Amino acid sequence: MNTVASHAAVATHRGRRPAAARSQTAASPACWNAHVEVCSDAALRVHDGEQSFEVRRAASCLLLPAPGDQVACVRTGPQEVWVLAVLQRAADTPAVLQCDGALEIKATTLCLRSERLDVVAEHAVLTVGVAELIGRQLRAVATTVKIVGSVLTSVMDRVTHFSRQYQRTTKGTDRVSAIHIECEAEQLLRMQAEHVLANGSKLVKTRGAQIHFG
Repeated sequence: MNTVASHAAVATHRGRRPAAARSQTAASPACWNAHVEVCSDAALRVHDGEQSFEVRRAASCLLLPAPGDQVACVRTGPQEVWVLAVLQRAADTPAVLQCDGALEIKATTLCLRSERLDVVAEHAVLTVGVAELIGRQLRAVATTVKIVGSVLTSVMDRVTHFSRQYQRTTKGTDRVSAIHIECEAEQLLRMQAEHVLANGSKLVKTRGAQIHFG
């Protein structure tokens, strides 16, 4: 009787695992693949071929899922399913990296290569030690432009400037050197100084309907 009972106990022990082991296996995470049905700010829903359910995007999944994507899912609880990564998507679907909160990228060298680069921000601050901008064309459109510095040097083949009003103040020497200088005013040309010198090595000519001196 003892031998039969012991064999029955062994068979029962082999056929059924303890309750603690069964609960541990049931609580272990399960991973599978699914396809995204709906992706919006309000909800993220996937379909695994049998049923569809709402999931949450993991913090490590920076690539924002899009409808039709094949994603990797993991279950960490009875009502808790996470999307870990986007495995595959259509070639014509754009890729969007999105994270909740602030994002900071740190690297010794960071390189961006693209045929077109668009940066959209309400407020942008660029702080660098030395900056170089090299391009074939540069176009800047702004309501107000302010440049503050100690030295400004520009080299151009041709400079064209148009403004409704132009005012310049120099607290030192303002010198213009050119082969030919023309100053033209439609109504009034006025020159005022403590001393005015006009020196022509060959000719000084003044012409007008009336000429007043003194």
